[in-house]
Amino acid sequence: MTDAAFESNTRADLKEWIGLAVLSLPALLVSIDLSVMILALPHISVSLGADSTEQLWIMDIYGFMLSGFLITMGSLGDRLGRRKLLMIGAAAFGLASLLAAYSNTSGMLIAARALLGIAGATVSPSSLALISNMFRNHKQRSLAIGIWFMCSMGGMAIGPVVGGTMLEHFSWGSIFLLGVPVMALLLLTAPHLLPEYRDPAPGRLDMTSVMLSMCTILATIYGLKEIAKQGLQTLPLIAIAAGVAFGTLFVRRQKRLDSPLMDLRLFANPAFSTALGGLFGITLTGASMIFIAQHLQFVEGLSPLGAAICMLPGVIASMAGMFLSPIIARRIRPSLLIGAGLTVSAIGCILLSQVEGGSGLSTLIVGYIFFNVGAAPFASLSSDLIIGSAPPTKAGSAASLLQTSGEFAFALGIAVLGSIGTYVYRTQIASFIPSDVTTLTAGASRESLAGAVSAAKALPDPIGATLLHGAQIAFTDGMHAVVTVSGGLMLAIAILTMIKLRHIPPIGQKTPGEL
Repeated sequence: MTDAAFESNTRADLKEWIGLAVLSLPALLVSIDLSVMILALPHISVSLGADSTEQLWIMDIYGFMLSGFLITMGSLGDRLGRRKLLMIGAAAFGLASLLAAYSNTSGMLIAARALLGIAGATVSPSSLALISNMFRNHKQRSLAIGIWFMCSMGGMAIGPVVGGTMLEHFSWGSIFLLGVPVMALLLLTAPHLLPEYRDPAPGRLDMTSVMLSMCTILATIYGLKEIAKQGLQTLPLIAIAAGVAFGTLFVRRQKRLDSPLMDLRLFANPAFSTALGGLFGITLTGASMIFIAQHLQFVEGLSPLGAAICMLPGVIASMAGMFLSPIIARRIRPSLLIGAGLTVSAIGCILLSQVEGGSGLSTLIVGYIFFNVGAAPFASLSSDLIIGSAPPTKAGSAASLLQTSGEFAFALGIAVLGSIGTYVYRTQIASFIPSDVTTLTAGASRESLAGAVSAAKALPDPIGATLLHGAQIAFTDGMHAVVTVSGGLMLAIAILTMIKLRHIPPIGQKTPGEL
């Protein structure tokens, strides 16, 4: 059979593309739920009377449960059936959304958010694995994954915009009700549009591995988040050390099992390991987004919704890049496209390093567009490499590794890059704090830019204005340090990718010597 005939016989039809839309909407929703709380939390805190500890759990429990269950759900989908697990998760997500929307206590909302995270963990690995089953043609699969990833990444960025719009017109519970119709649509259409697939010889699910994987992920991400919030403290370091210990035990156990929860043989594939490692590095730089958002609010003086709108062009550019990259990569090698894109991202970092308070928004917006659109080829194409490199029976496990790596990378990026930015800020702000302010005011100003803004409002002019101006300069310098490190990381990954993946031909073409 000729190559053309083979591709013709394996091309997806309209049913599969409609199925992709059904899979992409829940991915968008799960990502939105990660970031929509940024604007909703103050409203929820007032309504439910949540104290500071409860607010942290309301904010963080969803991400903890989502990341903690990804590896388990990816492997469980391979065993139980990917469509079946996706439908179970969709039903649970819809019910948990209703529970969250009508919560009348903080504890009830925390529990609902935990259930949402567990249910959300079924969506990403099952969806990506099903895409690999539905789209056997390489060109179509790469485009389908690009579309899915565009929705998944875009959801996190547009979450604040969606949240701000909903909160202006409805109560805070409305942000959770978005999930009900989407999951209902998935439940109604999945039996007709999505194929079922399971590993024909899955083996027994090792519960010890499940517990070790969850302890590894939860302890490590908890430690990283706490370091990002509080700095190097004893408890977070103990948590990370425990996570490393559990992770070591987990890896050793996987090597001994005939049917492991995570198939470590996937890492023997150079394309898989390079793509996963590079994507980990790119996701680290996502912490820059937090500094840019704070700069827009506390230096430029925009509202949270106004800041989200200013960041929206970069989000749209990223989504467009993820959609177009698989199409462009049919004509040029993925390594060249990725390398060129990451160079554009590094240029965006250079532009962002030139941003000064009050200098106008144009440089920041353009720099953020470059930063996002340049990273889009790697995000889109590496996902296809990761999923496509795995055998069909392990696609769910590969997808869960992709998502779990992203969760780890983002938490680590906030901890490491956040620490760099905070160190620069605290070093610089010391020279701007007036000598005659109280110890409490000085401490709040050193802690964060938000603390300095609050302290400055309580001080008479010109002392307050001087403190605020100095804090804004110090924070901007910290942001410059973060984007500079991010730009260097982008260039390093670009070089690594162009070397390690240079043998991969344009999408749809065969490697030299391949039959």
